[in-house]
Amino acid sequence: MASPTIAANAYANLARVLENSGAGKGSEASGQSFAALLKDAVGSVMESGRKSDAQTVAMAAGKANVMDVVTAVADTDVAVSTLVSVRDRVIAAYEDIMKMPI
Repeated sequence: MASPTIAANAYANLARVLENSGAGKGSEASGQSFAALLKDAVGSVMESGRKSDAQTVAMAAGKANVMDVVTAVADTDVAVSTLVSVRDRVIAAYEDIMKMPI
């Protein structure tokens, strides 16, 4: 289970991404597209997974602290959980739109 610190860091990272993307500022021509935002989010999750894998391999080689590995794995877990939640919300929104009468 994720600690409150890890969850707070995940929400802070998401807020930073949304702030940099221009979300919530209306439809600006210079703002980042939704597809680009999703691509960045998936890339961030993949990078978190790579860091977790690297920490695990380093621990197996005796070069890393167990706490660092646990923290990296927990960060990856929070990132994946957040991404899955966003995916579920996008799918639900799509289904709601498809149910609308034309």
